[in-house]
Amino acid sequence: MVATGLDILLRKSERFQNRNIGLIVNQSSVTADLKYSWNVLKERGIHIRMIFSPEHGLFATEQDQIAVNYQPAPGCEVLSLYGDSAESLLPDMTLLDNLDLILFDIQDVGSRYYTYVNTLALFMEAVSGRDIEIMVLDRPNPLGGAIVEGPMLDLAFRSFVGIFPVPVRHGMTAGELALLYCDFKKLDLNLSVIKMEGWRRSMLFPETGLPWIPPSPNMPTFATAEVYPGMCLFEGLNVSEGRGTTTPFQLSGAPFINPDELAERCREYGLKGVLFRPVWFKPTFHKFSGEVIGGIWLHVTDHSRFRSFATGVAITAALHELYAEHLQFLNGVYEFNDTIPAFDLLAGNSTIRTAILKGRDVQSTLASWQSDEAQFSMLKQNFHLYE
Repeated sequence: MVATGLDILLRKSERFQNRNIGLIVNQSSVTADLKYSWNVLKERGIHIRMIFSPEHGLFATEQDQIAVNYQPAPGCEVLSLYGDSAESLLPDMTLLDNLDLILFDIQDVGSRYYTYVNTLALFMEAVSGRDIEIMVLDRPNPLGGAIVEGPMLDLAFRSFVGIFPVPVRHGMTAGELALLYCDFKKLDLNLSVIKMEGWRRSMLFPETGLPWIPPSPNMPTFATAEVYPGMCLFEGLNVSEGRGTTTPFQLSGAPFINPDELAERCREYGLKGVLFRPVWFKPTFHKFSGEVIGGIWLHVTDHSRFRSFATGVAITAALHELYAEHLQFLNGVYEFNDTIPAFDLLAGNSTIRTAILKGRDVQSTLASWQSDEAQFSMLKQNFHLYE
């Protein structure tokens, strides 16, 4: 079984007993025997002065884009880094005056959108030049460390769902991303990574032997994480991404969709490693709450050939081809940004949405980010910590 950075740190915890420590954690920060990091560290005589919690809160009690206010207290002060404004994404600098070490330990899911590592990046920028050490307790990338997919982030589309200059599926761990970002931004930072033991880049999460702790309310399983790089795009459409069901992101739908028609159109694209099953479902909250709507369910049949982002783009193109009079790319406030459509913030550019609206050939659209993938696959090797 893989040993996480947290479990490695606990083997030498006596080194940290005289440090003033803050944690950036949530409920996924657990030991191999499922004890929360903050409890185990305190048992070892390590003083935790403050916990900083990310989007969704310490125990992932809040839905997406909901300000975190009340949080169950684990015996020390907890400060939310996700409130009602973009300013809430950074801590009050005076709260850091009595800290000399920040430990980051949250399970990532391997997609550029997922905001926990973005919280880490913003925190790194905030403490650059200060005498505070940032230490990442590394955990597996559930999608492995080999496959890269999707376009690079156009920095004109930087947002809380797009901070790292990486493709959508980046194939890096949180520790590796931190090293990349420190180099990219030329931060004046005392950064270190506690590496895992036993993790290999070829591993998907089920191969690690670790228990899956849902890191956020709509990430219940590894299967969810696997389809997330593509299906999260639906947050920018007037189509349900399956929130309000027990299988978010694996299914999607809307009142205007004919499930059999959409499934057949998606099959015609010849996408590898995935089957499309027509379904009807009723979300209990979020988009189309209480309505029976038509849609499709993604069944991944080959992990090595499945490309989630390409699948999400292809389904969006199919929706536009079949239901152009109904499909909408949403505007409005999305992750504190009210000037750029949510779909573009997620894609990291406007070219994909534009290509879909113009009816561009789907295969040429899917091929448009291949050079980004190739270039980044080479670049990221400079920051690899694992074989």
